[in-house]
Amino acid sequence: MMPESERVPHAPLSTTTHGGNPTVTVSADNDTTVPLTETPQSHFYRVIWRWHFYAGLLVIPIMVMLAITGIIYLFKPQLDALMYPQHVTPAGTVLSFEQQLDAVAAAYPAATISTLRPPAAADRSSEVSLTTAQEQNLTVFVNPYTGQVLGARDDDNNLQNWAVTMHGSMMLGTTGDLLIELAACWGLVLVLTGLYLWWPRRANAVWGTLIPRFQTKNKRIFWRDLHAVPGFWGAILIAFMIISGLPWAGFWGDNFAQVWNRYPAGMWNDVPTSELPAAVLNEQVKTVPWAVEITPLPVSTLPHSGHDHGSGSEHEHEVEPIGVDAVAEFAAAQHAPPGYTIGLPQRVEGVYTISAFPPDPRDQLTIHLDQYSGAVLADIRWQDYSLVPQAVELGIALHQGTFGGLFNQLVMLAVCLVIILLSVSGAVMWWLRRPQGRLGAPSMPANFPLWRGAVLILLVLALIFPLVGASLLVALAFDYLLVQRVPALQRVLN
Repeated sequence: MMPESERVPHAPLSTTTHGGNPTVTVSADNDTTVPLTETPQSHFYRVIWRWHFYAGLLVIPIMVMLAITGIIYLFKPQLDALMYPQHVTPAGTVLSFEQQLDAVAAAYPAATISTLRPPAAADRSSEVSLTTAQEQNLTVFVNPYTGQVLGARDDDNNLQNWAVTMHGSMMLGTTGDLLIELAACWGLVLVLTGLYLWWPRRANAVWGTLIPRFQTKNKRIFWRDLHAVPGFWGAILIAFMIISGLPWAGFWGDNFAQVWNRYPAGMWNDVPTSELPAAVLNEQVKTVPWAVEITPLPVSTLPHSGHDHGSGSEHEHEVEPIGVDAVAEFAAAQHAPPGYTIGLPQRVEGVYTISAFPPDPRDQLTIHLDQYSGAVLADIRWQDYSLVPQAVELGIALHQGTFGGLFNQLVMLAVCLVIILLSVSGAVMWWLRRPQGRLGAPSMPANFPLWRGAVLILLVLALIFPLVGASLLVALAFDYLLVQRVPALQRVLN
């Protein structure tokens, strides 16, 4: 968002210095040079503009990538329905889930089956997640009426997986995750500084503040309004989009979850638990809600084997799990919402896990069952979450566009498009105003006073978002200790 000097009709094209006093060169219909009053407020304005400029140039590529990949993942339900064989024609009696799993096992010998998702409707296929002997992660679609394997989705190499991996880590692992977290946090700084720069400083400043001036012949005014006005109208939703996505961030999200995702210890006092978190149930396909990911995964108790003392010989009876059909019957009795998942035990002490994160997060549930006795080891519902995890789960549902159906998707689509528009218009504005051969950052005023309010805001941001604090210190040190003291850097960057 551009400074006040570019808000007036026939906006100025540049700020220069004559005899030590800043002046504004006005172009278009009024080609004159007028003095710019130097006040503490104008100093502060220039500093905010400078940091808005720097932050924008640094995060624009990442914000555009996040918006594009976010749009792809936003419409995952519709894209999956088009790309994969999820629909079937109801015909006769539904096969047992054991029979459906046997059909998958026959089609993929030596594969390890990890989860089963029963059909969400009568005309939908069952979905089975597995890892092949070649360590390929697949979701296999099965006709529940015939047991026919309809096809499979490669969970490591598909459009949705590419989008979510780029969105989360730019396919750079931990490094990419930290870069995205840093860009997202600085995106909040952009929103705050942008609102300060946008704030009208003239009476009745409607055009260029609330409504773009599309009729202007001045390219810089056109792009400035195309940047500032949508930025104002979308500021709250952009901030929400950033904040609701941070719980997935590696550094901030993990620490946030450790602080807030706490449940009464009594929920696990009477059952044995492992040292593994529930998130390990299936690393390829999301199996449990975010609010439950760090909870301890219970373990099943292996019963003592019976013995048959007949004909002078001893025969040990093998202890069998209760089976996935019994688990599905239990899930139905618990009114698990359509689209729930059954996690299958992967070890002798493993558990069956019934989990659901439907469009309405208030219907979420996570139930762990002993694989041998069927006993309920843990039952976690929406009402068991504390206020913060409830807010996070609601934010995630809105962020992903699932809570309000198509309307929610379209609102989030609009936010993504605004982010792209702000990024493109900001880059164009910089390109139009940059001095040839220089970066063209707004100049830093001399003897800039220490503004307590601004310092307090920065300290709060640094406390809440440590990466912002650390990167801010580095940026300030670079700007004040190098750029402002090395003429060669000033010529290039300013």
